[in-house]
Amino acid sequence: MKNKLIELIKKGENEKVEFKEKFDRETIETISAFANTSGGVILIGVTDEGKIKGIGIGKKTLEDIANRIKQNTDPKLYPKTELSEIENKKIILVEVNESKSKPVLAFGRAYRRVGKTNQKLSSEEIRKLARETEKFYFDEQICEEASLADIDGEKVKWFIREAKKQRKLEIQEEVSIKETLMRLNLLKREKLTNAAILLFGKNPQKFFPQAEVKCARFKGIEPLEFIDMKVFRGNIIDQREDALEFVKEHIKLQAKIIGTQRVEKWEYPLEAIREAITNAIVHRDYEIQSNVQIRIFDDKLEVWGVGPLPKPLTVEDLKKKHKSILRNPLIGKSFFLIKFIEEWGTGINRIIKSCLEYGLPEPLFEEISGSLVVTFRKYKISEEIMRELSEEERTIVEFIKEKGQISRQKCVSLLNVSPTTAFRYLKSLEKKNIIKRAGRGKNIHYILL
Repeated sequence: MKNKLIELIKKGENEKVEFKEKFDRETIETISAFANTSGGVILIGVTDEGKIKGIGIGKKTLEDIANRIKQNTDPKLYPKTELSEIENKKIILVEVNESKSKPVLAFGRAYRRVGKTNQKLSSEEIRKLARETEKFYFDEQICEEASLADIDGEKVKWFIREAKKQRKLEIQEEVSIKETLMRLNLLKREKLTNAAILLFGKNPQKFFPQAEVKCARFKGIEPLEFIDMKVFRGNIIDQREDALEFVKEHIKLQAKIIGTQRVEKWEYPLEAIREAITNAIVHRDYEIQSNVQIRIFDDKLEVWGVGPLPKPLTVEDLKKKHKSILRNPLIGKSFFLIKFIEEWGTGINRIIKSCLEYGLPEPLFEEISGSLVVTFRKYKISEEIMRELSEEERTIVEFIKEKGQISRQKCVSLLNVSPTTAFRYLKSLEKKNIIKRAGRGKNIHYILL
């Protein structure tokens, strides 16, 4: 124990270690901070600079400290306290574990540990900490003012038919609306949950005005002037398809004749966009007064969620194997039953795979202003740049877009020109920073920048 304490003192104070010359009110506030974060150790009898000062010890000192901690914390804490001796001076070690019941208050206030300091939590931060600790899910809470009259019975019946077809759900259409919602766990104490209203409400925005999807097609590549804008309300099941229809209205559909077949292809893979929209609706934080947004530009398409990723997921985790963590489990389960989502954490990988197979760059996944944003990108070649290219250069670019790359030999046959002429076109596109050479020797080929 002695050697361990000496090592702690040498390293100095940090997010998990605090020095105190004496046991006082601030010590109990530190205990609250440690309990509300990830635990820590307090050494009483040591100065802020790490000098061992020692503390006077009586017969009941440890008992008195334990009682003061218990009396002034809520819920009551009983941290481990031990007496030790260094340089012939007595110090007290108080070891605090992270609490399973948060927030822990000290003198009626809650604190958290940030670096070497204790920060007082605001009322909103206290509510958020309590929800996270108790696994408070917004969609499971009762929508107090709602009644069965607010539920769209036809939408419920459609859902049952679809769930039966997709997942073999065993609920008959003849069952009453109330019974159906109960079997779907969308009733709590015989009252409608928030999820029930969001999924099947006639007018969910009467209770949750923020539950919208806002879509806009902007002019150019900046969100300055929009060409078209719509806000989709109603239930969140319909919002998914409404948003996708808006996207289809504002991205290009190209048609090519391959052999004797007419093949149509959208600018972006629709399944990937549908997946991103679905994720944004299912995983959004419905307590934040904002809406899901779809932003379409000349060079990209963005899907803006509401709120950060559910803990402990990070943006970096998305491309790796990860568990499916639902912020709204009732909504997630309902979307699973109609095969809108899979509960395996594979949605992001499907989005990436779809885009790469489509010949597009890998989408960007970023947290911007506290919300997850998925950006589908075109190549950097704008329509204006394409118009400035020669017919042969445009043919090369279109081929690379479709196939991902082109070799010199393929360029010769594609354009029906000599190797020297084909090479000249390729070098011209290189100088214009549209393509670049990759590979070596016989494997040399060209790809888009």
